[in-house]
Amino acid sequence: MSEHSVLDQPLLERIRERAPSYDEDNRFFQEDLDELRAAGYLTPRPLTQMVADQRLLAKHAPATALGLGMHFTWMGVAQTLAADGDQSLQFVLNEARSGELFAFGVSEKGNDRVLTDSVTRVEKTDGGYRYTGEKIFTSLSPAWTRLSVLGRMDDQIVHGFITRDTAGYDIHSDWDTLGMRATQSHTTVLDGAVVEQERVARIVPVGDLTDPFIGAIFKNFLLLVSAVYVGIAERALELAVDAVSSRRSMARDGASYASDPDIRWQIADMAMAVDALDAPLRTLAEDVVAQAPHGATWFRLLSGVKHRSVETARTVVDRALRLHGGRGFKRTSEISRLQRDVLAGVYHPSDTEAVHRTVAFDLLGSEG
Repeated sequence: MSEHSVLDQPLLERIRERAPSYDEDNRFFQEDLDELRAAGYLTPRPLTQMVADQRLLAKHAPATALGLGMHFTWMGVAQTLAADGDQSLQFVLNEARSGELFAFGVSEKGNDRVLTDSVTRVEKTDGGYRYTGEKIFTSLSPAWTRLSVLGRMDDQIVHGFITRDTAGYDIHSDWDTLGMRATQSHTTVLDGAVVEQERVARIVPVGDLTDPFIGAIFKNFLLLVSAVYVGIAERALELAVDAVSSRRSMARDGASYASDPDIRWQIADMAMAVDALDAPLRTLAEDVVAQAPHGATWFRLLSGVKHRSVETARTVVDRALRLHGGRGFKRTSEISRLQRDVLAGVYHPSDTEAVHRTVAFDLLGSEG
């Protein structure tokens, strides 16, 4: 059962109106954040509701939704663990309810092992762990108050959180990208930043994917990222329908493009592709909440949903851009911005190659 969303239409329209200026100015979505926080949007709630809300928000402002997805991922991780009797991240939920904003400091240059290894180095200190390294794509850089970090200490990966007041880190304002510009996902340099003992989330062996903590991150991250791209696909379809309904063809004596059989086939084909994303996303979110016993197949199911959501969104946005005609090619058009935003999807884990390896392994076992 879905809870009532705080995303009322007037709020969503204000958020949509601001999106072009954030993109144009390469600026963080501070006003969106302020309004959403005041409305109670950042409060923890069931994954099913967070997925539905993020999907709706992404239809109005993809970059705002993608950035906040990092916060909601940690809400989901804490709740997934708690449902299994693990209260180790209860402090995350408590602090989020008090207004703290959580972000990810995970991605690193040259590290394609994501959560299972790290080029950031960690040393044990009195009362905590000291981190030295560089994190890229740190979404919410201007605003986070709690940043998750991971690093390697001998043969272990140490996960924890620093606060905005922690000494020993620096944010390099280097986010100037093709799309998703408002996330302001700057580089974060850790130069001796210490995670206090009470803020250590998990210590796991290098290469370990079996710890429930790692599984919870994959489950929540991949579904919340998928929700953003499903929302983009839905908005692109809306824009395509509006575009063909408003265009007239001189070659067809002023008839609407919406009456052209070829155009109608394209719109229908796009709609069926978008419709096919709904059930897998909702069902898997429900399965996470219900602790469905998918076992090792979880990785196949989750990475598959993410892959299909992104690739379908890319295809639908591209076709919608074509249906707009030349006006869609203007840099300031909404469909042009969606074309740039949707490309970010290929850079989120799991990438296309990893997805296919995961599915093949689930079905065929290891190579050789």
